[in-house]
Amino acid sequence: MTTEPVSLATALASFSERWSPRIVTTVNDYDVRVAKVEGEHLWHVHDHTDELFLVLSGELHIGLREAAGERTVVLPKGSVFTVPRATEHKPYAPVPTEILVLEPTGTSTVGDRHDEIPSHVDATTGHPLTT
Repeated sequence: MTTEPVSLATALASFSERWSPRIVTTVNDYDVRVAKVEGEHLWHVHDHTDELFLVLSGELHIGLREAAGERTVVLPKGSVFTVPRATEHKPYAPVPTEILVLEPTGTSTVGDRHDEIPSHVDATTGHPLTT
């Protein structure tokens, strides 16, 4: 954990990879991660944790497979949404988008169960921020 403020703009400017989050700080046992995203992620599930998304720029769509059926939530800039634990979901960004994600330290970006991982998605628990 850093003892100095972290500029999210500086953090996001320090890398260019899509779907490859950087850990900007921690809160208790949670990572605060930022990522640049565009296009599709993959269907996946986090069996034991919720996942919070905050859209910093652009627009994020999240497909959800729920007991009542499949639906998509649309998050414009400034919106926040929590995917409940054990809910199959698939993020998609129709335009270049920057997001902040909050989830327990060590949580994989592709969840506990997932479809085949495409080459443009980084299966990681987050990368350290280097600015």
